[in-house]
Amino acid sequence: MATGALTNPAATLAEASRSGDIRKRLLFLLGALVVYRIGTFIQVPGINQAAVLRFFTDQSSGILGVVNSFSGGALQRMSIFAMGVMPYISASIIIQMLGMVVPTLMEYRKEGEAGRRKTTQLTRYATVGLALFQSFGAAVALQNGQYVLNGGPQWLFVATITMTTGTLFLMWLGEQITERGVGNGISMIILSGIVAGLPGALSRTFESVSNGEMQPMFAIALVAIVLGVTGFCVYVERAQRRIAVHYAKRQVGRRLYAGQSSHLPFKLNMSGVIPPIFASSLLLFPATMASFFATGSDTKMSLVLQRIQAALNYGQPLHLVLYAALILGFTFFYTALVFNARETADNLKKSGAFIPGIRPGQQTGEYIDKVLTRLTLWGAAYIMAVCLLPEVLVSSQGVPFQFGGTSLLIVVVVVMDFMAQLQAHMMSNQYPGLMKKANLLGAGRGATGQGER
Repeated sequence: MATGALTNPAATLAEASRSGDIRKRLLFLLGALVVYRIGTFIQVPGINQAAVLRFFTDQSSGILGVVNSFSGGALQRMSIFAMGVMPYISASIIIQMLGMVVPTLMEYRKEGEAGRRKTTQLTRYATVGLALFQSFGAAVALQNGQYVLNGGPQWLFVATITMTTGTLFLMWLGEQITERGVGNGISMIILSGIVAGLPGALSRTFESVSNGEMQPMFAIALVAIVLGVTGFCVYVERAQRRIAVHYAKRQVGRRLYAGQSSHLPFKLNMSGVIPPIFASSLLLFPATMASFFATGSDTKMSLVLQRIQAALNYGQPLHLVLYAALILGFTFFYTALVFNARETADNLKKSGAFIPGIRPGQQTGEYIDKVLTRLTLWGAAYIMAVCLLPEVLVSSQGVPFQFGGTSLLIVVVVVMDFMAQLQAHMMSNQYPGLMKKANLLGAGRGATGQGER
């Protein structure tokens, strides 16, 4: 097991800001996130803000606190971005799962860039359908809970269209960040929502210590736990399992190339932050609907929904079991989606490479698949430990959700991916300068000129 070298983020950002192209990308990212944060304060028309604020204050330690954290406070304010990017994430899950069994979608995966565009278009259509469904459900729940000033069919239509449009705008904004900014757009939007809640979480923690609700020693221990979990996440995310690969001697024309040695690097957590986000998106929707519909009446249906809400709350046994099972399943599913052991084995065989002691072809594929299965199991155990153990602390001690394992994992993984992409952009911009220094560009032009003469 090996780990990559750490870099200085401040030095990297300072160096990147000197490049005009990267500076434009960073400014575009900053501007897009500012637009997103402004949108979280634009309220859906007709909302009784005082009643909604009281409701979310009472539910801050439960499942709605988690939803509100992922949306950057947009849900608590019932803004146009109240649904966030969760409908898009859910649509991505559905399309990717169907891509494993539906022949047409399987063909799209083999068509390269053209197939990827078709899959993206289907994901957009699915996002529209899910956003309409979830926005309408939230609007009905708000009206039934008497959280609106003037309800009725007209308000339901306006609220549904408003929140659906907000989700679609965030989907478009995320795609623009990915294309014209730095980092994955959807992940950066989720990250900005979590980071925006950190000052408030710190303020509430200091207030709890000053009021005597939280012991000072526990607050110090909390800081140590957060720093320890963050360092552990960074270490594991950089860890690699390297499989040695040898290249046989090759003869190209009259030249004989000696054999070379290399390695196949496999991360311990190849699925990144996708499994906890997928698992959260599936658990948050039914729990959110139960939380809304369970209020405002004492009917038998309301009592049943209240029990569902209580069972799915953070820290409850049912929630912990379902969350762990979904993380485990999505870790294996997403790893199998992004990496094909058989295809890798075939590519190694075609290039004349082999793993020492393993026959090329089918046996190589089986060996890689075996190694990958073990790594994925340990990676799933790591994600479950990081996400579930602090969750018990959050639910039992009233710690703000921003200090939970899921949010820390998202912050660490997204920031590391952002820095990796930033360094990649820097290398691509430095490449022409390195070529010029080596006189390769001039030599190429001179050779071309001589050829023309």
